[in-house]
Amino acid sequence: MDIQASIFSEKLIQWYEKHKRDLPWRQTKEPYLIWLSEIILQQTRVNQGLPYYLKFVEAFPTVVDMANAEEQEILRLWQGLGYYSRARNMHHSAKLIVEKYGGYFPTNYKEILQLKGVGGYTAAAIASFAFDEDVAVVDGNVYRVLARVFGIEEDIASSKGQKIFNELANILLPKGKSAQYNQAMMEFGAIHCKPSAPDCPSCIFVEKCLAFANKKQAILPIKIKNIKTKYRSFNYLVLEYDNKLMMKVRQEGDIWQGLYDFALVEEGDTAQASLLTDIFDHLKEVGLISMRSNYPVNGQSPILKEIIIINESKQYKHILTHQQITARFIHLKINAKEVADSIINAHQLKLYTLSEVHHLPKPTLIVNYLKENF
Repeated sequence: MDIQASIFSEKLIQWYEKHKRDLPWRQTKEPYLIWLSEIILQQTRVNQGLPYYLKFVEAFPTVVDMANAEEQEILRLWQGLGYYSRARNMHHSAKLIVEKYGGYFPTNYKEILQLKGVGGYTAAAIASFAFDEDVAVVDGNVYRVLARVFGIEEDIASSKGQKIFNELANILLPKGKSAQYNQAMMEFGAIHCKPSAPDCPSCIFVEKCLAFANKKQAILPIKIKNIKTKYRSFNYLVLEYDNKLMMKVRQEGDIWQGLYDFALVEEGDTAQASLLTDIFDHLKEVGLISMRSNYPVNGQSPILKEIIIINESKQYKHILTHQQITARFIHLKINAKEVADSIINAHQLKLYTLSEVHHLPKPTLIVNYLKENF
């Protein structure tokens, strides 16, 4: 180690006191509020997450308030943040805290780690910020700072690499100052030792930083990616009857669980046939869409005489961590009640007014379509 642990931590804390951002969750020791901020910021930048944090605090001032809320209300407030499992896990944990701990947040790292959706980093953050427990946080910012300053070239995605970084992070942690130090480490990585274009010339560690000395800032930390992107093509049917839209809640086993979208045929999924296939066959015939997959043709359906094609949307693109979705929306107006009832019963759909649709939790893809077309 080219720099003493005590010197490293002192310089970092001094830097933090001069440069830290004024953020609401740094002005409290209330574990519920710290937990809320950490869950929101797990996959979200501060400037995007701050408005959501404020909305949640207003809607659910305490963990008991969150526990008593309906999941749909939680998901609606979360809308636009993505990674919706975070919201569902947060709601689950709020209920557990009320049931198991009487509404009081668990007070140490090991117990906090048992909460659903809480990993080692989040547990360490809450334990140190709220309860001053001497445990180091290790997140992407910390990996980057340590890898660069100490010249660590071990893959941060490997078990060996994670062990090395965790051990070093805890060696550097000044006992009794964990909250201040952990905040400082995260802040330094977020606004100074950034992933690209770090401000090396004015860095407090410039004379000791091995990455700077060896011109390796751009390659450290090392993370070997083996993730393949899945490409999916969605064809949505926006079915309208009596000035209401048909929507359904998405089930387990795929993205956007618990959120609402329209009737869907995904290209390449022959299980989603029947009435939807009939409608798509008709749309193909009139040249409104071009389907690459081979859906079974059921012949001309008599119900199509009662359906008016309003329009077909432009192509929308939506990128998730491991998936890239292209979607097309076909707006169809149904004029006969028996036809509407048949579709609703066959595909587990419900009718909602536009006002009701607005209050349903929806994927960003659906929100964007509705904003531009309704």
